[in-house]
Amino acid sequence: MSSINIYIKLTKPHVWSLLVFTGSAGYLIASGGSFDLNFFLITIALIFGTAGANTVTGYFDRDIDQVMFRTMNRPLPKGEVTPHNALYFGLLLVFLSVILSFYINFLTFILMVLGLFDNIIVYSWWSKRRTPWNIILGAPSGGMPTLIGYAAYNSLLPIDAWLLFLLVIIWTPLHIWTLALKYRDDYLRANVPMLTSITPVDKAIKILGLSSLALIGFSFLLPLYGGPIYQSPIFVIPLMLVNLAVLYYTVLVFKRLDIDAVWKLFKITSPYLTVVYLFAVISSILV
Repeated sequence: MSSINIYIKLTKPHVWSLLVFTGSAGYLIASGGSFDLNFFLITIALIFGTAGANTVTGYFDRDIDQVMFRTMNRPLPKGEVTPHNALYFGLLLVFLSVILSFYINFLTFILMVLGLFDNIIVYSWWSKRRTPWNIILGAPSGGMPTLIGYAAYNSLLPIDAWLLFLLVIIWTPLHIWTLALKYRDDYLRANVPMLTSITPVDKAIKILGLSSLALIGFSFLLPLYGGPIYQSPIFVIPLMLVNLAVLYYTVLVFKRLDIDAVWKLFKITSPYLTVVYLFAVISSILV
């Protein structure tokens, strides 16, 4: 059981659980709340794919994780699992996710491969240590589960699928950059050029504030162009409430220009996607 727990921890469940949720929610939004075998298959495929990607990227990042206080207690830096075993385990999960996706339909297969390639190769292996725009390049992989979920139900991807996909892409840098500013010294020690860790603090905070405003503004494209599901009070009221909360802390960030305010913004934006997707699913069932 100890070994199983170590390998589960290796996959970073706190990271992949949100990605799997957005993918499963994408399926339920597309289907209006109904589900069949494909729903379970794509959920399993997303678990394998996201967990496998996290494990492989953890293999790439093991030297970084050793010098960052935030990550040094992960299984690889602590020596609880060998690097090769971690790599093989991650690749096995990735392989299983691709096979399951191909079984469902060709579009889910293509989207799964693209998402894995962007996360593992473009973001983790190539850009993370080379450019402060690394998270921008890696953000599409975070939005890909939504498209995969939609595609598992219907090979046609409607406009709301793309809007949700883009919403995740806009949310991702804000989420990571607030974390990178909070743990600025960690990223500098590891020589990882996250934008907000290498930029002067006051400028980085302003970037985060603008990113937050961009997220709020873009989210209202869903009621405007996403269709009846997103125009229902069931969806609009929670969206407005969560955006008001984000706006409050964004104003606080601009007013204070300190890291404590940024950390509060991180805390309030962390459940943002969960709220949006949850009420989109509920609305798709009831409207």
